Amino acid sequence: VDAGDAAPYCGLRLKSLELPTRARGVRTLVRFVEGLVTRGGVPDGFVTTLPKVTSVDQVEAMVVLLATLESELGLPDRRLRFEIQVETPQSILGTDGTALVARMIGAADGRCTALHYGTYDYSAYAGITAGDQSLEHPVADHAKAVMQAAVAGTGVRLSDGSTNVLPVGNNLAVGWALHHRLVTRALHRGYYQGWDLHAAQLPTRFAATFGFYREGFADAAARLLDYSRLRTGAVADEPATARALADFVLRGLDCGAFSSAETRQATGLDQVALAGLAHRPPARPAPQPSERRV
Repeated sequence: VDAGDAAPYCGLRLKSLELPTRARGVRTLVRFVEGLVTRGGVPDGFVTTLPKVTSVDQVEAMVVLLATLESELGLPDRRLRFEIQVETPQSILGTDGTALVARMIGAADGRCTALHYGTYDYSAYAGITAGDQSLEHPVADHAKAVMQAAVAGTGVRLSDGSTNVLPVGNNLAVGWALHHRLVTRALHRGYYQGWDLHAAQLPTRFAATFGFYREGFADAAARLLDYSRLRTGAVADEPATARALADFVLRGLDCGAFSSAETRQATGLDQVALAGLAHRPPARPAPQPSERRV
């Protein structure tokens, strides 16, 4: 962080606020944040992950905990934020039949930055046998569909879970093929983030992401060009779809799948115009792929 070359986001995954681990989780978070403040402050992009949430009460308790820390340590209001890791069916469906995950976002009082799906805990709690636990299981798709509906329009991000089939040793080809397919599948379903358990999964994460945007670029660009010039092409897009198209192109720019010049030529729109169409605040121009460091 001091050198200026840290990842844009960092954080801490504490223990659950369930009774058996609650005291330990609170103690860890307090000591960690105190240590950051003592050593120069909480870095930009710092976020805490709250795992195994089973009730709205735990989210409300997390808000009180973070607000108390801010007050005691002299931090600005809402400086501390957190992500909710959805690892139990109780987070998706409450005993009263409501989607508790949507209520959790409201209970977070603007501090929740993302929802993360926990593949194996959730599947196990739902009674899925170990051999059938997967990001592709219908149980996983249902949970993530509810999460996706809950975050829509809130600014809260959605993250897919992980696969424990690792591309290591003799399993390299199998692990890479599976991971590439799962990441591509998630992107097509609107999950633009995901958990990777091993560094060897990063090549397929990059490859699947670049491939997804490259493969969809020509169609998206042509439709944006038609829309921006008020002409009818092969598809008659409405404003909501044009917003999704612009957001797709901006995400591709963000990850370096294509350049600003290529985008401008194909769509007739610069990044400011694309951001306006996508209802995003204007951002600085994305660096060219050759300028990025991995």
